[in-house]
Amino acid sequence: MGDKEMYKKLVDKLAKNTVLDRDEYLTLIKNKDGVREYAAELAGKVRRQHYGDRIFIRGLIEFTNHCRNNCYYCGIRAGNSCVERYRLSPDEIVSCADSGHELGFRTFVLQGGEDVLYTDDILVDIISRIKKKYPDCAVTLSIGERSDESYKRLKEAGADRYLLRHETVNPEHYKKLHPVDMSHENRLRCLRRLKELGYQTGAGFMVGSPGQTDEDLADEMLFLKELDPQMVGIGPFIPHKDTPLGGESPGSAQMTTFLLSLIRLTLPGVLLPATTALGTIDPMGREKGIMAGANVLMPNLSPAGVRDKYLLYDNKICTGDEAAQCINCLKLRMEKTGYRIVTERGDYK
Repeated sequence: MGDKEMYKKLVDKLAKNTVLDRDEYLTLIKNKDGVREYAAELAGKVRRQHYGDRIFIRGLIEFTNHCRNNCYYCGIRAGNSCVERYRLSPDEIVSCADSGHELGFRTFVLQGGEDVLYTDDILVDIISRIKKKYPDCAVTLSIGERSDESYKRLKEAGADRYLLRHETVNPEHYKKLHPVDMSHENRLRCLRRLKELGYQTGAGFMVGSPGQTDEDLADEMLFLKELDPQMVGIGPFIPHKDTPLGGESPGSAQMTTFLLSLIRLTLPGVLLPATTALGTIDPMGREKGIMAGANVLMPNLSPAGVRDKYLLYDNKICTGDEAAQCINCLKLRMEKTGYRIVTERGDYK
């Protein structure tokens, strides 16, 4: 048996829902070029079995770029004095949801830095207002680490999903990306607590972040299989010039799309975005992500005046197809891949 056939057999095992071990994942990751197209083909078949040709859209509302943390890779880190800071009021956030609902969105993603101004009371009010106006819609939160009580209150207010990217499963690698006052152990504990509370929970990591190894990526796959999240968000590392890691090389779009295929095969029913970062590093990145097994897109519903201020990395796409108002352009682009954008909540199966 040639090497290429051996790699295909490993992908076949995944497609049959057979668990791979670390060495098997590592073999695939180290030899992705020999099996990338085959993995994407099988991943496409698996996602069609679960979701047909549907692509779910989420309306992204980036409501604050204030953050208490100083992650070494992030453009809105507390220590970056070059950022023009902003906050949206509760009324402005609800107004974004109004516009999104009219455009056909049935999931709203409230995303922001870990901004202490947005207390539980304020967030409960915002979530409750959106759910009362649009009971047919899902509310997803992406607002970082909070207390167990906070997560519980936000869930009771009506939040359906929570995205909390763990960024890396390797605690030593985590220290290369975050200051000492941030805890890798707590990040993973928060993820597990969110699942316990009944959120549709999303984990995720950066691909090609400084210090990441192929072995780390193999461990990411094992961690995702064990955690079994309903959503996984991955994207290539893209440096931001005003951060300690601003001079590092970006991650690879090819590795990112290959890992999307492996994640789809490992977690067949997962909700898997083709991320903005992938579309930033490759003009056809989102299409390639969909073809590799992704089934979610997240256009931006934030007011036009603040879109260019929420820059986690350099050169982020903020206008054109990324703007929710140009959803028809995005629909046409996706139809060329053989998939179609639908107006549904798009819950986890």
